Amino acid sequence: MARTQAADFEDRKEAILDHASALFAQKGFLGTSVMDIARACGASKSLLYHYYPSKEDVLFAVMSSHVDLLLEDVAAVTATGLPPRESLRALLHRFLMHYVGAADRQKVLLNELDNLPAERRRDIVETQRKIVDAVQSLLTAALPGRFDDPVEARAQTMLLFGTINWTSNWFRADGALTYAQIADMAFDMVIPPAN
Repeated sequence: MARTQAADFEDRKEAILDHASALFAQKGFLGTSVMDIARACGASKSLLYHYYPSKEDVLFAVMSSHVDLLLEDVAAVTATGLPPRESLRALLHRFLMHYVGAADRQKVLLNELDNLPAERRRDIVETQRKIVDAVQSLLTAALPGRFDDPVEARAQTMLLFGTINWTSNWFRADGALTYAQIADMAFDMVIPPAN
């Protein structure tokens, strides 16, 4: 007879990812052992393996859950039907909310991608590419005629991501600025005020 799944199975998986994210962000993937993760979860290694067969599976789940959430943001903002400028601003707000709200996962995504096996790394990069493509599309639609050269449009898009991606490293929730204010500042850097 097959073993039944605990009612809180998904909650436990998520808790493992939260603890692993914090450890990976602090000690790095290579500096974190499965025992470290199990200890942080108050669990045994064997219980951890019940949820994730390997440390690489945990790393992939941390990253994929984060980029999938960002891709969901793209879909949600796109579904609103807002004009491109407002859509881009709304998307930056959502991204920054997740970047600072899941700072450990963001740090892991930025720093540990090379520790994934090639196929899984490609999966993450493909999702990231979809996100970047969507932002580039909004940016070019928000500034018609400004980016006739797709290379320049991509460069401007990557500059925007370069501006916001590392926010989780320095942002403080109790600081002088909110994540929403920072999102507006990033928007204002790339989109001039409408006439």
